[in-house]
Amino acid sequence: MPSKKILIILSDANSFPLHKSTGEGTTKTVDQPSGFFLMELAKPLQKLLDAGHEITFASPNGQEPTPDPNSESLLAFAGNFYERRRENSLLEKMKRENGFTRPRTLSSITEAELASFAGVFIPGGHAPLADLGDNKDLGRILQFFHKENKPTAAICHGPYALLSTKQYGDGTFAYKGYKITSWSDAEEKAMETLLGGEVEKVESALRNAGADMVTGGGEKIGQTTLDHELLTGGNPLAADELGNRFVRMISV
Repeated sequence: MPSKKILIILSDANSFPLHKSTGEGTTKTVDQPSGFFLMELAKPLQKLLDAGHEITFASPNGQEPTPDPNSESLLAFAGNFYERRRENSLLEKMKRENGFTRPRTLSSITEAELASFAGVFIPGGHAPLADLGDNKDLGRILQFFHKENKPTAAICHGPYALLSTKQYGDGTFAYKGYKITSWSDAEEKAMETLLGGEVEKVESALRNAGADMVTGGGEKIGQTTLDHELLTGGNPLAADELGNRFVRMISV
Protein backbone atom coordinates (compact mmCIF):
# COMPACT_ATOMS: atom_id res chain seq x y z
CA MET A 1 0.00 0.00 0.00
CA PRO A 2 1.48 3.41 -0.93
CA SER A 3 2.14 5.79 1.94
CA LYS A 4 -0.48 8.49 2.42
CA LYS A 5 -0.72 11.49 4.72
CA ILE A 6 -3.16 11.32 7.62
CA LEU A 7 -4.18 14.26 9.82
CA ILE A 8 -4.91 13.54 13.50
CA ILE A 9 -6.75 16.29 15.39
CA LEU A 10 -6.19 16.61 19.14
CA SER A 11 -7.52 18.93 21.82
CA ASP A 12 -5.30 21.41 23.62
CA ALA A 13 -7.39 21.06 26.77
CA ASN A 14 -6.25 19.22 29.90
CA SER A 15 -9.70 19.51 31.49
CA PHE A 16 -13.36 19.88 30.62
CA PRO A 17 -16.29 21.71 32.26
CA LEU A 18 -18.08 19.74 34.97
CA HIS A 19 -21.21 21.33 36.41
CA LYS A 20 -21.66 20.56 40.10
CA SER A 21 -24.62 21.33 42.34
CA THR A 22 -23.85 23.64 45.26
CA GLY A 23 -26.75 22.21 47.27
CA GLU A 24 -28.40 25.63 47.31
CA GLY A 25 -30.32 25.35 44.05
CA THR A 26 -27.41 26.62 41.94
CA THR A 27 -24.49 25.03 40.13
CA LYS A 28 -20.84 25.84 39.82
CA THR A 29 -18.57 24.85 36.95
CA VAL A 30 -15.24 23.24 37.77
CA ASP A 31 -12.39 22.05 35.56
CA GLN A 32 -12.30 18.26 35.58
CA PRO A 33 -8.87 16.88 34.55
CA SER A 34 -8.94 15.13 31.18
CA GLY A 35 -7.24 14.93 27.80
CA PHE A 36 -7.10 12.37 24.98
CA PHE A 37 -8.05 8.79 25.85
CA LEU A 38 -4.87 6.78 25.41
CA MET A 39 -6.14 3.63 23.67
CA GLU A 40 -8.53 5.60 21.44
CA LEU A 41 -5.52 7.39 19.99
CA ALA A 42 -2.89 4.67 20.18
CA LYS A 43 -4.75 1.73 18.65
CA PRO A 44 -5.84 3.46 15.40
CA LEU A 45 -2.51 5.30 15.26
CA GLN A 46 -0.53 2.04 15.40
CA LYS A 47 -2.64 0.56 12.61
CA LEU A 48 -2.05 3.62 10.42
CA LEU A 49 1.69 3.45 11.05
CA ASP A 50 1.76 -0.31 10.39
CA ALA A 51 0.12 0.41 7.03
CA GLY A 52 2.98 2.78 6.23
CA HIS A 53 1.10 6.06 6.45
CA GLU A 54 2.60 9.42 7.44
CA ILE A 55 1.01 11.14 10.45
CA THR A 56 0.59 14.87 11.08
CA PHE A 57 -0.74 15.96 14.48
CA ALA A 58 -2.67 19.21 14.83
CA SER A 59 -4.60 21.04 17.55
CA PRO A 60 -6.24 24.46 17.97
CA ASN A 61 -3.18 26.20 19.44
CA GLY A 62 -0.40 23.67 18.93
CA GLN A 63 0.03 22.77 22.60
CA GLU A 64 1.38 19.43 23.78
CA PRO A 65 -1.55 17.01 24.10
CA THR A 66 -2.40 15.71 27.58
CA PRO A 67 -3.58 12.16 28.24
CA ASP A 68 -6.73 11.64 30.30
CA PRO A 69 -5.42 10.33 33.65
CA ASN A 70 -8.16 7.68 33.73
CA SER A 71 -7.03 6.33 30.36
CA GLU A 72 -3.56 5.59 31.71
CA SER A 73 -4.81 3.48 34.61
CA LEU A 74 -4.45 -0.28 34.56
CA LEU A 75 -8.24 -0.43 34.99
CA ALA A 76 -8.66 1.11 31.53
CA PHE A 77 -6.55 -1.76 30.14
CA ALA A 78 -8.34 -4.41 32.19
CA GLY A 79 -5.09 -5.00 34.07
CA ASN A 80 -2.98 -5.59 30.95
CA PHE A 81 0.30 -3.95 31.94
CA TYR A 82 2.03 -4.91 28.67
CA GLU A 83 -0.65 -3.38 26.48
CA ARG A 84 -0.47 -0.12 28.41
CA ARG A 85 3.32 -0.11 28.13
CA ARG A 86 3.12 -0.65 24.34
CA GLU A 87 0.75 2.25 23.88
CA ASN A 88 2.75 4.61 26.10
CA SER A 89 5.91 3.57 24.21
CA LEU A 90 4.19 4.42 20.92
CA LEU A 91 3.43 7.94 22.12
CA GLU A 92 6.97 8.38 23.40
CA LYS A 93 8.16 7.44 19.92
CA MET A 94 5.78 10.00 18.40
CA LYS A 95 7.21 12.63 20.75
CA ARG A 96 10.77 11.84 19.63
CA GLU A 97 10.14 11.40 15.91
CA ASN A 98 6.84 12.90 14.84
CA GLY A 99 6.25 16.26 16.52
CA PHE A 100 3.64 15.01 18.97
CA THR A 101 4.73 17.58 21.57
CA ARG A 102 4.36 20.41 19.04
CA PRO A 103 1.25 19.79 16.93
CA ARG A 104 0.49 22.01 13.98
CA THR A 105 -2.01 24.74 14.71
CA LEU A 106 -5.29 24.22 12.88
CA SER A 107 -5.12 27.73 11.40
CA SER A 108 -1.72 26.99 9.82
CA ILE A 109 -3.09 24.20 7.60
CA THR A 110 -4.01 25.76 4.27
CA GLU A 111 -6.58 24.57 1.73
CA ALA A 112 -3.74 23.51 -0.56
CA GLU A 113 -2.18 21.43 2.21
CA LEU A 114 -5.52 19.88 3.15
CA ALA A 115 -5.71 18.48 -0.36
CA SER A 116 -2.56 16.44 0.36
CA PHE A 117 -4.18 14.49 3.22
CA ALA A 118 -5.97 11.20 2.55
CA GLY A 119 -7.95 11.18 5.80
CA VAL A 120 -8.55 12.81 9.18
CA PHE A 121 -9.02 11.18 12.61
CA ILE A 122 -10.23 12.62 15.93
CA PRO A 123 -9.73 10.49 19.08
CA GLY A 124 -11.83 10.84 22.21
CA GLY A 125 -11.41 11.59 25.86
CA HIS A 126 -13.53 14.38 27.36
CA ALA A 127 -11.10 17.10 26.23
CA PRO A 128 -12.84 17.73 22.85
CA LEU A 129 -15.81 19.07 24.83
CA ALA A 130 -13.64 22.02 25.88
CA ASP A 131 -12.22 23.33 22.61
CA LEU A 132 -13.12 21.39 19.46
CA GLY A 133 -16.89 21.62 19.04
CA ASP A 134 -16.89 25.38 18.43
CA ASN A 135 -13.53 25.80 16.69
CA LYS A 136 -13.92 27.62 13.36
CA ASP A 137 -10.63 26.39 11.91
CA LEU A 138 -11.58 22.81 12.67
CA GLY A 139 -14.93 23.48 11.02
CA ARG A 140 -13.08 24.63 7.92
CA ILE A 141 -10.94 21.50 7.89
CA LEU A 142 -13.83 19.10 8.39
CA GLN A 143 -15.96 20.89 5.80
CA PHE A 144 -13.10 20.35 3.32
CA PHE A 145 -12.92 16.61 4.01
CA HIS A 146 -16.70 16.40 3.85
CA LYS A 147 -16.98 18.16 0.50
CA GLU A 148 -14.12 16.09 -0.94
CA ASN A 149 -15.68 12.86 0.41
CA LYS A 150 -12.39 11.98 2.13
CA PRO A 151 -12.28 9.43 4.99
CA THR A 152 -13.10 11.06 8.32
CA ALA A 153 -13.04 9.12 11.60
CA ALA A 154 -13.89 10.01 15.20
CA ILE A 155 -14.39 7.95 18.35
CA CYS A 156 -16.15 8.30 21.70
CA HIS A 157 -16.20 12.05 22.56
CA GLY A 158 -14.31 12.82 19.33
CA PRO A 159 -17.53 13.10 17.27
CA TYR A 160 -18.39 16.19 19.34
CA ALA A 161 -15.78 17.95 17.18
CA LEU A 162 -18.04 17.46 14.14
CA LEU A 163 -20.23 20.25 15.53
CA SER A 164 -17.46 22.68 14.55
CA THR A 165 -18.73 22.53 10.96
CA LYS A 166 -21.54 24.85 12.11
CA GLN A 167 -18.91 27.52 12.78
CA TYR A 168 -17.73 27.73 9.17
CA GLY A 169 -19.45 28.61 5.94
CA ASP A 170 -23.22 29.06 6.05
CA GLY A 171 -23.59 27.73 9.60
CA THR A 172 -25.14 24.37 8.72
CA PHE A 173 -24.08 21.08 10.28
CA ALA A 174 -22.17 19.20 7.59
CA TYR A 175 -23.28 15.79 8.85
CA LYS A 176 -27.01 16.42 9.18
CA GLY A 177 -28.83 13.14 8.55
CA TYR A 178 -25.66 11.06 8.90
CA LYS A 179 -25.72 7.96 11.06
CA ILE A 180 -23.22 8.61 13.86
CA THR A 181 -22.08 6.61 16.87
CA SER A 182 -20.52 8.35 19.88
CA TRP A 183 -20.16 8.05 23.62
CA SER A 184 -23.79 7.68 24.59
CA ASP A 185 -25.91 9.71 26.99
CA ALA A 186 -26.35 6.57 29.10
CA GLU A 187 -22.58 6.10 29.38
CA GLU A 188 -22.13 9.77 30.24
CA LYS A 189 -24.79 9.59 32.95
CA ALA A 190 -22.86 6.72 34.52
CA MET A 191 -19.73 8.91 34.44
CA GLU A 192 -21.66 11.78 36.01
CA THR A 193 -22.48 9.57 38.97
CA LEU A 194 -18.77 8.88 39.46
CA LEU A 195 -17.75 12.53 38.93
CA GLY A 196 -20.54 14.08 40.97
CA GLY A 197 -21.59 16.58 38.33
CA GLU A 198 -23.18 17.10 34.94
CA VAL A 199 -21.37 16.88 31.58
CA GLU A 200 -22.30 18.04 28.08
CA LYS A 201 -23.85 15.04 26.29
CA VAL A 202 -22.22 14.20 22.97
CA GLU A 203 -25.08 12.01 21.75
CA SER A 204 -27.74 14.62 22.51
CA ALA A 205 -25.70 17.48 21.07
CA LEU A 206 -25.19 15.66 17.78
CA ARG A 207 -28.83 14.54 17.63
CA ASN A 208 -29.99 18.11 18.25
CA ALA A 209 -27.76 19.24 15.38
CA GLY A 210 -29.50 16.80 13.04
CA ALA A 211 -27.45 13.58 13.23
CA ASP A 212 -29.14 10.17 13.20
CA MET A 213 -27.54 8.69 16.31
CA VAL A 214 -26.75 4.97 16.41
CA THR A 215 -26.20 4.29 20.11
CA GLY A 216 -27.86 2.50 22.99
CA GLY A 217 -28.32 -0.89 24.53
CA GLY A 218 -29.24 -2.69 21.33
CA GLU A 219 -25.84 -2.36 19.69
CA LYS A 220 -22.86 -4.61 20.23
CA ILE A 221 -19.98 -3.57 22.44
CA GLY A 222 -17.47 -1.59 20.43
CA GLN A 223 -20.02 -0.26 17.93
CA THR A 224 -18.69 1.49 14.82
CA THR A 225 -20.82 3.14 12.16
CA LEU A 226 -19.94 4.15 8.59
CA ASP A 227 -22.06 6.64 6.66
CA HIS A 228 -20.67 8.11 3.44
CA GLU A 229 -17.12 9.27 4.30
CA LEU A 230 -17.71 9.39 8.07
CA LEU A 231 -16.64 6.52 10.36
CA THR A 232 -17.50 6.83 14.05
CA GLY A 233 -17.11 4.65 17.14
CA GLY A 234 -18.81 4.64 20.52
CA ASN A 235 -16.18 4.01 23.18
CA PRO A 236 -12.65 2.69 23.80
CA LEU A 237 -13.74 -0.86 22.98
CA ALA A 238 -14.37 0.31 19.41
CA ALA A 239 -10.78 1.52 18.89
CA ASP A 240 -9.47 -1.66 17.23
CA GLU A 241 -12.35 -2.03 14.80
CA LEU A 242 -12.41 1.67 14.00
CA GLY A 243 -8.68 1.59 13.26
CA ASN A 244 -9.04 -1.41 10.97
CA ARG A 245 -11.98 0.07 9.07
CA PHE A 246 -10.26 3.45 8.74
CA VAL A 247 -7.13 1.87 7.28
CA ARG A 248 -9.28 0.04 4.73
CA MET A 249 -11.01 3.31 3.81
CA ILE A 250 -7.65 5.00 3.30
CA SER A 251 -6.45 2.19 1.01
CA VAL A 252 -9.33 2.55 -1.47
